[in-house]
Amino acid sequence: MAAASGAAGGGRLKDRATEKKRVTKKKPVRVLRTGFLPVDLRRAYYNTKEQVKQLEDLISRLPGLDAPVQPSRSDTTKRRRARQLDDAQVRELIAAYEDGATVYQLGDQFSISRQTVSKILKRNGVEMRMRGLSAEQIDEAARLYEAGQSLARIGERLGVDAWTVRARLVERGVRMRDTHGRER
Repeated sequence: MAAASGAAGGGRLKDRATEKKRVTKKKPVRVLRTGFLPVDLRRAYYNTKEQVKQLEDLISRLPGLDAPVQPSRSDTTKRRRARQLDDAQVRELIAAYEDGATVYQLGDQFSISRQTVSKILKRNGVEMRMRGLSAEQIDEAARLYEAGQSLARIGERLGVDAWTVRARLVERGVRMRDTHGRER
């Protein structure tokens, strides 16, 4: 009987031990192994008191619903009227353009934009100079580009912007390269 009770007692102890293990068994923590140190994925959610405190601080800074609406910065800036040139300045601008000054130079001289210079010249019937590339210059640009030179270097050599060179070459049907020199 002692053997039986011992066996039964031992069985009860074993049941209690496994029962205790079941009770104290924790859920495994999801851990991301990054190669060096494990990273606990729940850490950011353990203690939210600081996050709640920051959120409450932000909410307290908001204006109340009865507070007046402050105008935006674009509402407060006054629109400036474009600078108007008098008749003498317009005549001077036209004369300088006809003597060879560029719209950029005239814009700087009269403190107006190049677009305004162009508008004044057109309004007064002045024929605009188109400073582009001649057919010979486009041929040279195509030859240089196909030899491997950059658009910027060709533009510098011909005295125009790289985008002007590119536009003329595209019109001519030259295949463009990407920034690494490979054909597109």
